[in-house]
Amino acid sequence: MVFSESETTELKSSYVDGVKKEIVAFANTVGGRLYIGVDSDGGVCGVDDADSVIRQISNSVRDTIKPDVTMFVHYNVLNAGGKKVVEAEVQCGAHRPYYIAAKGLRPEGVYVRQGTSSVPASDAAIRRMIKETDGDNYEEMRSLNQELTFAKVTEEFEKRGLTFSEPQMKTLGLIDRGGLYSNLALLLSDQCPHIIKAATFEGTDSQSFQDRREFEGSLLKQLDDAYAYLKMRNRTSATFDGLMRIDHTDYPDAALREALLNAIVHRDYSISAGTLISVYSDRVEMISIGGLAGGISYDDIMLGVSYCRNKNLANVFYRLQLIESYGTGMGKIMGSYSGARSHPEIMVSSGAFKTVLPNMNYVEKADADKKPAAAGKVRTGTADKERELLDLFKKEKRLTRAEAENAMGVSVSTARRFLQKLIQKGLVASKGLGKKAEYIFMDEDDD
Repeated sequence: MVFSESETTELKSSYVDGVKKEIVAFANTVGGRLYIGVDSDGGVCGVDDADSVIRQISNSVRDTIKPDVTMFVHYNVLNAGGKKVVEAEVQCGAHRPYYIAAKGLRPEGVYVRQGTSSVPASDAAIRRMIKETDGDNYEEMRSLNQELTFAKVTEEFEKRGLTFSEPQMKTLGLIDRGGLYSNLALLLSDQCPHIIKAATFEGTDSQSFQDRREFEGSLLKQLDDAYAYLKMRNRTSATFDGLMRIDHTDYPDAALREALLNAIVHRDYSISAGTLISVYSDRVEMISIGGLAGGISYDDIMLGVSYCRNKNLANVFYRLQLIESYGTGMGKIMGSYSGARSHPEIMVSSGAFKTVLPNMNYVEKADADKKPAAAGKVRTGTADKERELLDLFKKEKRLTRAEAENAMGVSVSTARRFLQKLIQKGLVASKGLGKKAEYIFMDEDDD
């Protein structure tokens, strides 16, 4: 019998601990045969105790390689020139990638066969093997990081009187049938690699930063931290109805909460880019990576149709009473702006999903920026400004938008909003377009 090394053949003169690397490589590639008792040049030296060598190999395979590859390794004792040679026949495994447990599911632990050598697999090759074995569902794939801790998720379960232990982790999909952590476990772990980036800007564009933050750790920790950040930025303004003070927050709490939950639960975590939160003076924008999943459209989500990209993650959030049921979040966001002059906007592309929440106090803030209130005076509300504009029309009869803006001491967008309100009430009509447009007071003397 002639022996020579190849892509599917490895020769060892005696048993060494490194044979586990060769078995991993064969199981991850196309299979192969490992011969113990043959020199690298093909010369047969034999082994003294074949049974002992088989026990050493099988123990190493059982104890040091994950997932379990024992069913794909078979042993034979060959007689070559009167000497005993141990043959370990390795099939391509069904649960690739296989790896050396002490090294983990990363290149230094995952080997593939390349020519006559067993070499570390690249990150891309490892991900490809996982995808081929586990399918396309990111949260169900095996995590590349198997050294995970769960301090935050354990704390959240305990707060609600729920148990978080290995049986629950298997039920929820954090641990797969092979006893390995899934990507869902990675997302909920303290080692989650994804982050939320938050920024607050001065004004209505991104020219000047006031503040930048990055929230990391378990998605549950990121949720807490990002929500606290938004609450801190959700200021309260006051108007007065006679002697009664009426407080108004910039954003409905329900809208902030639901938009943030949607951004976290429904994003595509197979893409490494972070979730973005941007706070401007007139709006909050949240951008979630991944666009719409499952072939649903913008019109579908506005009707309450929901296709959950991360069903297991959503189920964990449901167990923790953070969400109720699929498809209700968008209705809550829109409903929280009922009766407001501005409403949320939803923008969808093939790669991203943006929710824009308007600042319900922005008109008053713009007025204050344009024309500061005198010391000791309370800023006037929307109704007062509208009456002021109507009184101006009664006096002047005709105004341009610029004239209304200057007379009221407000911004361009604010003047435009008040003019539109008077048009909708039939008190003012517009004539012309753009900057040349005139606004005409409709009283009983007009034709």
